[in-house]
Amino acid sequence: MTEPRYPYVVVDVAPDDADEVSALFFDLGAGGVEERDQTTLVRGAAGKVTLVASFEDAAAAAAAIAELDPAWSPRVEEVVGDAWRDEWKRHFEPFAICRAIVVRPPWRPYDAAPGEHVIELEPGRAFGTGLHETTSLVADLLAERAAALRGARVLDVGCGSGVLALVALVLGADAAVAVDIDPDAVAVTRENAERNGLAARVAADTTPAAEVDGTFPIVVANIESVPLCELAPAIAARVAPGGTLILSGILAPSVAPAQLESIRAAYAPLAVDDVRQKGEWIAVVLSSRT
Repeated sequence: MTEPRYPYVVVDVAPDDADEVSALFFDLGAGGVEERDQTTLVRGAAGKVTLVASFEDAAAAAAAIAELDPAWSPRVEEVVGDAWRDEWKRHFEPFAICRAIVVRPPWRPYDAAPGEHVIELEPGRAFGTGLHETTSLVADLLAERAAALRGARVLDVGCGSGVLALVALVLGADAAVAVDIDPDAVAVTRENAERNGLAARVAADTTPAAEVDGTFPIVVANIESVPLCELAPAIAARVAPGGTLILSGILAPSVAPAQLESIRAAYAPLAVDDVRQKGEWIAVVLSSRT
């Protein structure tokens, strides 16, 4: 029996160009785009972001190559067989996502130390093992605000696997609303809430941020700078008076100088209280003064 073959196109681009090139891949017919850098499980090229775009067949991949800038070193690579689907699991071990909270995959046992909470997470088809620096930045900022979280409702925009919503609940939030444009992410968030006994406290669906009912004292959005700017009116409107908004998925000024300023401009009605950096990424904490 012939094993299936999966072609994909790989390029190495400047971090500031990653969003634009990802969008180009989708325009060229890519079924999905994986982003690799020095913080991901599989590392990207040094000083670059490596984009891996999947295509339906070799002809489609070759056609895409013809449209790409040679400076990005575009090449077609191929995976044979289906073992790759679970390859990433070898690298996913229990880890501390923030103070007193450990994330573990279902296939790895972990004995919690006194005072530690454990979240069992299966990313499945959604983005978000919790290992990425952007996720740990937001988790750390939530942990620092544990007192404000107690009894509160939290909104997680672009929830992915639901890890940040679960962190907020473990830290004391009463309920979490989690939204994502990807139905698979919503399904995975619900599954992870169920496996942690938190299903009754998580409402996950594909409702656009602009259509989410009400406002929230804590809102988090760990996406990317371009969609964060596009969604700024909708996300800012969900922050309750006196509430806090935590944004991440933003490259540090030393890597992409324009991204932080774009965020500041897009969210100008809110006050910037803090900017935290980990590796090449930052998280921005804003507050509503009205």
